[in-house]
Parts: sequence; C-alpha cells; structure tokens
Amino acid sequence: MDWMKIASAVMLGLIIALLIPRAKAMLENSPQAKAGDWSAALIPILGVVGFILLLMSTM
Repeated sequence: MDWMKIASAVMLGLIIALLIPRAKAMLENSPQAKAGDWSAALIPILGVVGFILLLMSTM
C-alpha cells in the first residue's frame, strides 16, 4: 500500500471518530417533528421528483 492511502484511511477514521459524538448530541437535542412539518417537507420533494420525471420524459 502506498503511504498516501494509509494516511487517507487514518484521517477518514479520525474524522468519523470525531463526528460520531457530535451526531449523537444532535440527535438527542433536536426538536420533535410536528404534523405540519412533514407536509412542508413533502411538497418540495414531490416538486423535484416531478421535475426530474418531466426532464426524463422529454428525452
């Protein structure tokens, strides 16, 4: 193995090790979703899916 691959693997491991505790804290302290939040998130997602389907149908 090249030393660059080893260094990249070590750095990737360090980044993951540092991010896991922060991700756990973010999940514990995040606000709970309410009923209106899901519909507000679903409308833009459906718009993007519809736009992609439109682009695929014109090819």
